[in-house]
Amino acid sequence: MADAGDILIDGVPATPADLVHVALVNYGAYTSFRVEEGAVRGLDLHIERLKASARELFGETPGEARLRDLMRRAVGGRDHCWLRVSLFSPEISPRTPGWTGAPKVMTATFAPPPPLAESVRLQTQVHAREAPHLKHAATFGLIRARRTARAAGFDDALLVDAEGRVSEGSLWNIGFLRGGEVVWPQAPMLAGVAQALLQRGLDAAGRVGTIEPVRLEELSRFDAAFLCNSATPACAVASIDGHVFGPAPLDALRAAWASQPCQPI
Repeated sequence: MADAGDILIDGVPATPADLVHVALVNYGAYTSFRVEEGAVRGLDLHIERLKASARELFGETPGEARLRDLMRRAVGGRDHCWLRVSLFSPEISPRTPGWTGAPKVMTATFAPPPPLAESVRLQTQVHAREAPHLKHAATFGLIRARRTARAAGFDDALLVDAEGRVSEGSLWNIGFLRGGEVVWPQAPMLAGVAQALLQRGLDAAGRVGTIEPVRLEELSRFDAAFLCNSATPACAVASIDGHVFGPAPLDALRAAWASQPCQPI
């Protein structure tokens, strides 16, 4: 984890008062990604995510130029790191929710994390994140879902609605393979940057991508499944509950990810 010197707020070291507010009030949004020699795959998508979240949650955006400047300050001279960029306002609390303006920007740098796994067994759980289109700071439900899955002997949790429609995982998006086609679930969920980058690369390689409802009773329609996030370009899904999948083409998926160029901060 980051130490105090790695956490900046609006480009300067975080104060205890800032950190107390962030610890006690989880109203905000964030994005996180790997930095490679001062550049990021899908940086344009991460910036658009932050701007859209700022407009919706605070009424104003810090602006792309400022976000880039604060990211560069956070990275400093590091060749490789993991960067989390969070938006919050000390003016907003449960008793004072009405403030509007450009949020503060908190950056935290870490060593790049390893991929989640090579293969996972998933337990389905009926759960929907609040405001699922946002990568927001309220992560209680996701952590609880993951803990519950692991306590039951699985690796992670796959979220479904009351009708058994697949949405997303605890920390990732899921994709399914049907012949040469990649199928992404159609449901209220966070549109992942890794998901978008994979599909860009697959499009360039002639692999068709589609979005459609995926129901648990229809899993036999698919040959394989995989999960993805910014730390894990592709990880095979071995099973969902009792349904076992065939091997996922991880090399092709990772090649699609790697084909997307890093964009300078």
